[in-house]
Amino acid sequence: MTQHSAQAASATGPVRRAPARRTAVRAAATGTLAAALLGLAPQSALAATPAPPPAPAASAVAAAHEAAAAPGTLATLSRFFARDGAVAAAKARPRIEGRTVPVYVLSPDFVRGTAGAPVSRLDFLASTAVSADGQKASVWTAETRGAWKVVNIATGDDEARYSAAADGGTVFHEPQIDAWYEQRGDRIRPLDAAAREAVGAGGTTVAAYQQRVAKAYGDKLPGSAYDRRGAAGGYGPQAGPPARPVAAATAGGSGPVTAASAVAGAAALLALGLSGTAALRRRRGR
Repeated sequence: MTQHSAQAASATGPVRRAPARRTAVRAAATGTLAAALLGLAPQSALAATPAPPPAPAASAVAAAHEAAAAPGTLATLSRFFARDGAVAAAKARPRIEGRTVPVYVLSPDFVRGTAGAPVSRLDFLASTAVSADGQKASVWTAETRGAWKVVNIATGDDEARYSAAADGGTVFHEPQIDAWYEQRGDRIRPLDAAAREAVGAGGTTVAAYQQRVAKAYGDKLPGSAYDRRGAAGGYGPQAGPPARPVAAATAGGSGPVTAASAVAGAAALLALGLSGTAALRRRRGR
């Protein structure tokens, strides 16, 4: 009873006490509510916003940048930039520009709904290469047998551009639809047209995003029947936008550089070129 209500009651007579039976009913109801809230506690814990994935060590970033800028890598980049005849390999004179950035991708554990699983996981580091005629490529590096090595080259500089667009959060990629997002606290913010189409221009919550990806990919995770059938590498749609040219690359620069064939976005999430073989990242017109 509010103070105003108590004064009104006093003006017309004494305030009556609630009957004992009613008090007991209220107590029982309160106890039931408390039990219900206690029962919801574990679910609330599961729904807590997961922490972002850990950032790579500064020493790892430095080693990855060094691998990207190595003479053998630059020789490979010269052939990569010359693959369409836009520039002669001898005149490409590639260079590494800007900083090496971590690249995070949608985590299968998050898709599964594993408690505490980060939305994304670190998959590789990327450095931007620029040729003399202005072409750009992303050099992917990963730790292999204790050393950071170049494992792939892809056209464009998506990794660097979207990393630069971050507003203090973690930028990550959903390869199946070639969408880029930023996670900042409990919010998922779209960074490109594909992401805006998926979650709306205003973004969404982490919980809502998990529900969306679980519905889209939950039955296509590694170990699923979809995976055992060998469909799309086990994770992702088989149809999609045109392939972004990529090429296998090694620090030694041996072998020809070839564009990858069109494969499912699954390979991008499960392997992302880390095996040293040609990988694909699907790309939409932006």
